[in-house]
This record gives sequence, structure tokens and C-alpha cells, in this order.
Amino acid sequence: MSRSEMMSRIGPRNTTPEMKLRRGLHRAGFRFRLHRKDLPGKPDITLPRHRAVIRVQGCFWHMHPGCRNFRLPKTNTAFWEAKISRNVARDAEQALSLHQLGWRVLTVWECATRDMPADDLLTAVTDWLQGSTETGEIPATTTLSQQEDGVDGERPY
Repeated sequence: MSRSEMMSRIGPRNTTPEMKLRRGLHRAGFRFRLHRKDLPGKPDITLPRHRAVIRVQGCFWHMHPGCRNFRLPKTNTAFWEAKISRNVARDAEQALSLHQLGWRVLTVWECATRDMPADDLLTAVTDWLQGSTETGEIPATTTLSQQEDGVDGERPY
């Protein structure tokens, strides 16, 4: 299977990381709307009562800085760099538009949904929702910059 075929099968909605977070939020008693078309970027999860949106971002597609799950492909690098850079720019524009409309924005990275225990992830999201911070980001606890160096200062990957 070619890279193009594999990448085309990744959908924008109801991804595994998004479903994991949605199940936890619902179990904790939060009620939310999904992919509201009237908001910039159709945020993954919208919590009107908290005037907050949660965007679940894939580490590869949204260029998670320092994440061990993000690496530009070695083939057709210029194409992928341009494509992913457009995603990052669009994310920033959408976050700004949401703030201008009075919404708080939380970004939950895919690696956090994989690496953090579900209860810790839910606690972090809940704390942010019940706080007053305008923006937030929940990355996984381990990124390249936090991993221990290997032999002779080399990265262990």
C-alpha cells in the first residue's frame, strides 16, 4: 500500500484519539456538541456551557513540535512540508477566530491520548474547562526534548 493510499484513509472526524476523549468527557458528565459547522474549523468538541472548544490534533498532520510521533517523510519532503505548514497556519487562524468570537480553545494532542492514562487526561481537560484560561494545550508527558540522551549524547531513537 502506498503512502498516499494510507494517508487518504485517515478521516477528519471520529478518530480514535477523539473518541477516547469524548467517552471520558461524557462519562464525567460533560455534554457537548460535535463538529459545529457554524464555528471556524468545525471544532471536534464544543462545550457551550463552558464557552469552550476542544481540538484533538494529530501529531503528524498538525506538526506537533518536539513530538516523537512527528517526522517529515524522507520522500517528497517539499510537498509534505508545504502541506503540513498550511495545516499549522490554518489552525492558528481558526484559533484566533474562535477567540474573537469569545470561545476558549484547548488543544489535545494525539500523543497525549495515547501516552497519558485516561484518568490523568480527563483530569487535565476537566481542570482546564473549570478554570478561566483562554487557551490550553495538553501534550503527552514525553517528547524528544524530555527524553534522556543515549550514549555520547545521541537521541535514543
